[in-house]
Amino acid sequence: MAITRRQFLTYAGGSAAGAVIFQACGVPADELLVQSPVEMPEDMVSGLDNWYATVCKQCGSGEGIVVRVMEGRAKKVEGNVDHPINQGSHSVRCEAGLQSLYHPDRIRSPLVRVGERGSGQFREISWDDAIGRLSLQLKNLSESGKSNSAVMITDPASAHIGMIVDRFMSVYGGRHMGYEPLERTGLRRAVKQVFGQDVMPDFDIKNTNVLLSFGADFLNTWGSPVRYSRGYGEFRQGDRKRGTFYHVDSRFSMTAANADNWVYVKPGMEGILALSIAQVIVSEGLGDLDAARQFTENNSLDLDAFEPSKISQKIGVGAETIRHIAEDFAKHGPSLAIGGGATGGHSNGLFNLTAIYALNYLVGSVNNPGGVVFNPAPVFEDVPVVPRVDSFLDFQRLVGDMKAGSVGALMVRNADVWHGLSDSSGFKDALFDVPLLVSFSGFMDDTTSMSDLVLPEHNYLEDWGSDIPDIGPGYQVLGIQQPVVRPFFESRGSQLGTRNFGDVLISLASELEIDLGLDAENFQDVVKNSVRELYDSNSGSVRSDSFAGFWNGLLQRGGWWDTAAIADNVSTIPILSEPQDPVFGGGEFHLIPFTTTGIGDGSGASIPWLQATPDPISTVTWQTWVEINMKDAERMGIEEGDVIEISSSVGSIEALAVPNPGAPPLTVGVPVGQGHRAGGRYAKDRGSNIYAILEANIDSASGALAWASTKVNISRVGRSEPVSKLENTYSEPPRDEEQLIIKITPLDS
Repeated sequence: MAITRRQFLTYAGGSAAGAVIFQACGVPADELLVQSPVEMPEDMVSGLDNWYATVCKQCGSGEGIVVRVMEGRAKKVEGNVDHPINQGSHSVRCEAGLQSLYHPDRIRSPLVRVGERGSGQFREISWDDAIGRLSLQLKNLSESGKSNSAVMITDPASAHIGMIVDRFMSVYGGRHMGYEPLERTGLRRAVKQVFGQDVMPDFDIKNTNVLLSFGADFLNTWGSPVRYSRGYGEFRQGDRKRGTFYHVDSRFSMTAANADNWVYVKPGMEGILALSIAQVIVSEGLGDLDAARQFTENNSLDLDAFEPSKISQKIGVGAETIRHIAEDFAKHGPSLAIGGGATGGHSNGLFNLTAIYALNYLVGSVNNPGGVVFNPAPVFEDVPVVPRVDSFLDFQRLVGDMKAGSVGALMVRNADVWHGLSDSSGFKDALFDVPLLVSFSGFMDDTTSMSDLVLPEHNYLEDWGSDIPDIGPGYQVLGIQQPVVRPFFESRGSQLGTRNFGDVLISLASELEIDLGLDAENFQDVVKNSVRELYDSNSGSVRSDSFAGFWNGLLQRGGWWDTAAIADNVSTIPILSEPQDPVFGGGEFHLIPFTTTGIGDGSGASIPWLQATPDPISTVTWQTWVEINMKDAERMGIEEGDVIEISSSVGSIEALAVPNPGAPPLTVGVPVGQGHRAGGRYAKDRGSNIYAILEANIDSASGALAWASTKVNISRVGRSEPVSKLENTYSEPPRDEEQLIIKITPLDS
């Protein structure tokens, strides 16, 4: 029977996905991984594709993906329909993973600095030389009794790589610090204080009736946006009655734009609003009456002090609006209250978040469908599920140690601290007091450009790894990351190119003669040996008569999950933090930094697809802009495209004005992530770094940086530039090699 071209493509696409998803039930005999030479001989071009399941590492939500590979080249990224976090959907950052793999500015081998620190002058060296140099420095520190002066800063690392980092630094005697630019220390502390959980819970948006969100831009960048967006789709359009959504925020975000009601609240007053909602629920006898009784008994605060008419003017929300939200939230459950983003980024952030999440107890939404669902205990006892994250106060102490000469070696992996730490922290100046700065980055980001030694790691699509989602689906999940292509620089030989970060630490441990207790020669074996526990348990989504079959099943399915492994219920009622008002610096306008859909917190700035991803509200790309209220703009004579100077007590930056009728008065929103000193041709010298001018205000209850508490003044500079919006045109980004700041001398063959 003849078939049409459309039918052929449909069948081919279906069978390709099936090769990954459905063959996991019957494991194939072989796993193919074909190396693709630069010049592919004509008789080797098969025209057939393979699909490999792995985990996306472009962002921190642990999405499962499948990658289409032809003749050894990765061609397309899709969502893994079997993975519980995203169930076939995927984000734009996952899609852009191909550009990170084939990026022209990837570091091709280990490097050593040959000029002044920060000059961008490096020379290629071999891996033996690089590991030898680092191990020698660490040996010298150890022999002089200064092991604790070695510090390793990583991104929030969990699963097996987190285990290896923790073990390496612990056995050696150094310190491991976790870093994220817009830190969520307050959120993690609030979850622990309110729910008694170390692990972040899941939020069952799909099955809730009334959703009340405080500052959490969950449809765009907060938490696990792909998972939440799928749940939100069911919440709005599923086979059920349409849910009601209230979004409380000081900025008009994508999530605010999708709400039934966007409720503007004065910055930092979200916790007071939450207590006012609680007062209405308790005083009117709504919701879970037993929980309401315990709630008032466990907390010494006088809820009547937060009666809506008493605080409405203070927080900027009308008393009737507060009562309407409270009554709808309590009467039409299941209901769910969540908080995050700038709500936790104030000097009273911990108080705000504890008050918000405590609302779930008043309506019986704790560990119940449609509410806050706890995630269970870790899959493995010795493999961390909670990533280590240190507070801004911890980093201020580190800066003090650096200035005092108490840091002998600073090692950095996936943490661009030079770019992300505010100038108010003093980190940049203190770095010149550290004798050795080592980076494990595969890109020349800002911190790497200041390094003395660079040991580049593989791209995640070339590499082995594992992932335990920071926000799980309510049951145990382990994602398996496998290489879908050969390492891109493998042809340069074993002494050049890139390596697995875990393998590098294992090699360093061998050189330093320290025992990590891994019983494995490489990182792949670490993961493989660990998952034998899952095989022995004979439970979960993958089962086999042999371990070889079980391992291949994990690779094909993209991981392992057990829907029966859920958390136990709890009945405690939290003790709230003492009510606090926010503290701000001087300045006329509240500054609200925010992450964008594309480049996120700045980690995606080197990738042109992400730079070109439009902001869903302003549609701006490639630049740093400032959202300003239309009337404020008219009052100050500001028009779209005017260059605006934004000044705090720390410093000033420039950004392009984008007046927005949805922006609240006397509030400016500025995206983070631009303004890099390095980062390659697509990131260097593009836009401005808003992190740099944030004041060092701290939430004293958590030690977190109050990154949404800075107030600024703005003024016109006197010139204008075109705004690169989706509906406008913009010049081609730089492509010539002369634009690069980094100069690398190749290793002589």
